[in-house]
Amino acid sequence: MTRTLYLTLWIVILAGVIGLSFVWSPILWSFALLAPLFLLGLWDCLQTSHAVLRNFPVVGHFRYLFEMVRPEINQYFVESDTDGRPVNREHRSIVYQRSKSALATLPFGTKLDVYATGYEWMNHSLAARSPLDEHPRVRIGEGRCARPYDAALLNISAMSYGALSANAIRALNTGARIGGFYHNSGEGGLSEHHLEPGGDLVWQIGTGYFGCRDEHGRFDADKFRERAAHDAVRMIEIKLSQGAKPGHGGILPQIKITPEIARIRGVPTDRDVISPPTHNAFDTPRGLLEFVAQLRDLSGGKPVGFKLCMGHPCEFLAICMAMRETGIRPDFITVDGGEGGTGAAPLEFSNHLGAPLSEGLFIVVSGLIGFDLRDEVRVISSGRIMTGTDMAIRLAYGADLCNSARGFMLSLGCIQALRCNSNLCPTGVATQRPHLVRGLVVEDKKQRVANFQKETVQAFLEMLAAAGLESPEDLRPWHIYRRVSQTKIKTIDEIFPYPEKGALLDDKRHPFFSRWLDMASPDSFKACDPARSRTAG
Repeated sequence: MTRTLYLTLWIVILAGVIGLSFVWSPILWSFALLAPLFLLGLWDCLQTSHAVLRNFPVVGHFRYLFEMVRPEINQYFVESDTDGRPVNREHRSIVYQRSKSALATLPFGTKLDVYATGYEWMNHSLAARSPLDEHPRVRIGEGRCARPYDAALLNISAMSYGALSANAIRALNTGARIGGFYHNSGEGGLSEHHLEPGGDLVWQIGTGYFGCRDEHGRFDADKFRERAAHDAVRMIEIKLSQGAKPGHGGILPQIKITPEIARIRGVPTDRDVISPPTHNAFDTPRGLLEFVAQLRDLSGGKPVGFKLCMGHPCEFLAICMAMRETGIRPDFITVDGGEGGTGAAPLEFSNHLGAPLSEGLFIVVSGLIGFDLRDEVRVISSGRIMTGTDMAIRLAYGADLCNSARGFMLSLGCIQALRCNSNLCPTGVATQRPHLVRGLVVEDKKQRVANFQKETVQAFLEMLAAAGLESPEDLRPWHIYRRVSQTKIKTIDEIFPYPEKGALLDDKRHPFFSRWLDMASPDSFKACDPARSRTAG
């Protein structure tokens, strides 16, 4: 029920009740009962903090009522993600509390089973330190780019306008401006909703080349140069794949395509928009790096990198080989995990295609270390990062900084109604219906976005200090412990055999990478054929 319809209905009802009360006195009692509901509904429509109540006045209160009386076991239900790590659903409440700058603490200790297989933790130190006074920045593109960028430790991951509403995009970008972190545009192109608030942007270029495509759907260098010159665009990210649907291409249902979105993307409005599964601007590891260099030049020297969910390890090793042979380096690599989220994806792709984030990070970081490239390329971790603990674990695996989509959506007021692909999101976050979008008030949500980022990074820095570490750069794989059975624990470097610096350059035997090295070629992604490997069995 829209607010306009609600108000109209109640005005009609009240007018009728008042009229009848002149001829039938019991109606006065009805008026006494209905008037408070009318006032409550009016208050719901005018308040700006709760999108559900703005969009569904009066009846929206039942959601909060049911939430109050739900069984306690549901509040602290523990499940495992695709990585085997326990997930506490109470993390959602922590995000809500941090976004409102409320007290983000929990009573009665951990809600997790610390003896469950997959449980991960970091040990504290008796020589604990005070947290850093300022949040550290990570420089990207230094020595290669005319306009390097100093990134925050936690940033907004790729979410397109189209998948998200205009108000959601504006709130995210304004929050990024307030908090001094970047906002990834997603592959849907740049809109005025991204550009006008003034927050730092990472422009993502997907296989559809939205915003820089010609009439045939191919990359258009002139259009790219024009858009990339905008001051708000600080970095460029080539999307190779994402964790929720790797190898599939983005999906925007036709029901969510407005004339404005069609204009921005350069697509029709009468069908679903499904991006191609691969790029047509290149088809080899060398071609990918040449495209990186081309975009860096066209953008005037801004940092350029690529995003991928790890597939065949030999394909990434082939990219590392191409980096060594061409001398071209991406400025950053964003690693997404198979547990990453999306607004629309086939079930099989979401659940069983693409490596989880831990394995993906291990392969990317190991490949860069083994080919002596790690010092030249920044690694960004993406995929279900919501807390300071998530940040600590991912940086210990070898990442330099993190992106989050789910956490920032929750900070906007997302209630995980799972209606993202239906255009019926009740909170106005993932819909294009105007009467629902209006429920999300940018002025209220922008500060919540900034609060969530600030307090989550602060929580990470406090964990770091408790472990006796001075800076994020001090985190190593051996700082994180994982329970691999009821009676055995291992550190991350005991589970994953990270190579020594430059160890893969001389074709040395390695317990994990030897087989994949035999299959890899800088001239073709298709070279990853087990039949080519002399160690295949």
